[in-house]
Amino acid sequence: MSLAWGAGRAVPIPEEELNEALRRALVVRAVGGSPQREVSLEEDAVRRLADELDSPAGRAELRESLLSLHDAAGTNASASIDALLADESFAWRCFVAGCLAAELA
Repeated sequence: MSLAWGAGRAVPIPEEELNEALRRALVVRAVGGSPQREVSLEEDAVRRLADELDSPAGRAELRESLLSLHDAAGTNASASIDALLADESFAWRCFVAGCLAAELA
């Protein structure tokens, strides 16, 4: 999740759009229990946030950023980046889960 979130910082999502989507995700998260619990890739809040923020341009930017990280990464990180590059839906969910986790911090 951390690699995708770090790479995703290059994804151009307007701040207002991101903030509104995060607020809605936090409400969904609160309905499901304590908002301070660990973020899961499979939880409703992450899936809804991923769907809401998803765009072909955003996914393309995330992929480009991951490729840039891959070139500079060591062996262990390269394997993780390869897994993210192999499944763009998984990479996108990891990115938005990182956004949600950062919002909760």
